[in-house]
Amino acid sequence: MKRRHNGERGSALIYILIAIALLAALTVAFMEPSSQQGTSQNTFKAVSEISSQVEFIRSAVQECVLSFPAGDDDISTNATAPAEPNANEAYPINPMSGRYSGATIPSAANRNVSGLRCPGNPGNNDQNHTPIFTGASGKFMPPAPPLFGPWKWYNNADGVFFWIETDKSDAYLKTALEKLDAEYDECEVDFLDASPSGTNADMAMTSDEADVKCPSGSLCFRVHMITRSGSVFYGDELAAGCGT
Repeated sequence: MKRRHNGERGSALIYILIAIALLAALTVAFMEPSSQQGTSQNTFKAVSEISSQVEFIRSAVQECVLSFPAGDDDISTNATAPAEPNANEAYPINPMSGRYSGATIPSAANRNVSGLRCPGNPGNNDQNHTPIFTGASGKFMPPAPPLFGPWKWYNNADGVFFWIETDKSDAYLKTALEKLDAEYDECEVDFLDASPSGTNADMAMTSDEADVKCPSGSLCFRVHMITRSGSVFYGDELAAGCGT
């Protein structure tokens, strides 16, 4: 009888110790600074939203390229309209391009991805390229992630890519972009740190267009669709030989 009571007390003690351990773990979790919890949540949201938009943009552009692979060869050869001799003719060109000076929808005022048009649609050698993000296509560009500017586009001598940038100093932004950079292949994306804690100077993204850069004081995340020999890369991407 005595042994049975001792066994019951021993079992009860084990449960009590387990309960104390669980209570301690919960206490530590709830004692985590609210600012740290907020930073983690913001980082997760930024990573999720940016990666989602990257895939949305790539998918929309690739659908255009696959549907109209001939593109518009007049982009590089037309002598009467401003040409884009180094652009990839199957991919959308700069929305600001002079190629659209005589088009039904004239040149855009910026490089924003929201203004991309599909070469080859409605037909080869036609400057009236159909917008990719429009009600007619059923594809709408979502708002840029919080604290970031709009996605921008490049198609010229250094290949084809799009990028996003922010000049805000919130700590989670750099953490989020570093996490994103680690999730992709070295030559697929690059993270440019032109903030005061980084180069603190303009970082050129191409060898041919001075306005395509990560501005001093900013953080930038770039996604490559096509790279060419001599393309400008930094850090791990340069070490991996992405620009060769």
